[in-house]
Amino acid sequence: MDWIVAHATFVLTALAVTGLLLLSAFFSGSETALTAASRGALKGQSDKGSRGAKAALAITDDRESMIGALLLGNNVANILSASLTTALLTDIFGANGVALATVMVTALVLIFAEVLPKTLAIMMPVAFAVRVAPAIQLMILLFTPVVTTVRAIVRGILRLFGMRPDPGRQILALREEIAGAISLGHSEGAVEKEDRDRLLGALDLSDRTVDEIMRHRRETEMIDADLPAEEIVSRVLASSHSRLPVFRGSDENILGVIHAKDLLREVERLDHIHDSHQKAMESLDIVKVSMKPYFIPDTTTLDEQMREFLKRRTHFALVVDEYGTLQGLITLEDILEEIVGEITDEFDVVDKSNALKKAEDGGYLVDGSMTIRDLNRATDWALPDDEANTVAGLVIHEAQMIPAQGQAFSFHGFRFEVVTRRENRLTRIKVRKL
Repeated sequence: MDWIVAHATFVLTALAVTGLLLLSAFFSGSETALTAASRGALKGQSDKGSRGAKAALAITDDRESMIGALLLGNNVANILSASLTTALLTDIFGANGVALATVMVTALVLIFAEVLPKTLAIMMPVAFAVRVAPAIQLMILLFTPVVTTVRAIVRGILRLFGMRPDPGRQILALREEIAGAISLGHSEGAVEKEDRDRLLGALDLSDRTVDEIMRHRRETEMIDADLPAEEIVSRVLASSHSRLPVFRGSDENILGVIHAKDLLREVERLDHIHDSHQKAMESLDIVKVSMKPYFIPDTTTLDEQMREFLKRRTHFALVVDEYGTLQGLITLEDILEEIVGEITDEFDVVDKSNALKKAEDGGYLVDGSMTIRDLNRATDWALPDDEANTVAGLVIHEAQMIPAQGQAFSFHGFRFEVVTRRENRLTRIKVRKL
């Protein structure tokens, strides 16, 4: 009779331990799957009507509760299975049963409750997450009182060390994850360089401001409203740009923006009204024909400015600093070029390919006004653009001076040599990776 009871106890304990190991495997695999599953893929399945995907999204929205509940269940299962195994083997082998139980439970938990389910979950995280999500959601609901208490204790401990959870961190982490996935895909050959540049360019619009890509006032074509009408028309027609700022007296005094088509329409209208072309030109008032200038602060983000361009149905804005001083201009094309790369047409007379030339020693001859971002794109380098927008600006910032022609510096793993300088501008710089 005692043998039957002992045999039944052994079988029941073994079954209980097996069940607890399966439960631990379920918790371990679920944690890995829900953590590794792409929220984008889950959102796609949720939009198609998958209840499991919808539940998985709801669970991963609050990762603290998810991890707390899963770890609670996992630890309870592991500790209870270890206790039962120890009690069973102690009855059979005496004091030696403790050591034997430790080795046995460690091996079983490691193989069947940790490595195996987590490997399976990593192999197909989305499918695994969709299947287990409803059960995990119910478990989180049941364990809410315990999980809430544990969360309060953990947050209290973190506050003692000056650490606080950031609710917006998950959104930022998602952008970083997308950017990282794109860069990783390019390094592994799955994403072409051009596709990578376009995708990362679109992601960066909200982090970059108009002063980083605007055309500086030094390079901006303008029309003096006091010039003779014939010369104004000639300058507008000779320009490669269709829109030009109009000023009077000083280029700080912007009166409007003239569009070549509007000017030509006005000239044609005046020609029909007056007896001679000369009288028509004498009556031409370019300010009257010009559009009202649109000013924006230099701290405006590219993403915000693109939306404003689309909303206002205009492609041209003048950039001013905090004192209202004109800094330059920006167009919708400038912003689009940050995504798709350089856009040229039959009216572009500037050979921008001259901004970057390969040197014989493996370096590059770079136009000083070339942006660091464009140089990084063209060469796959990673020069920092936090303190300066252009290559010349980076050299001046790092050198803490305006270098003379022929001077060379080494920083950030590159050698910079000033090839040509005009006045205080570094117009040509040779850059070579060390």
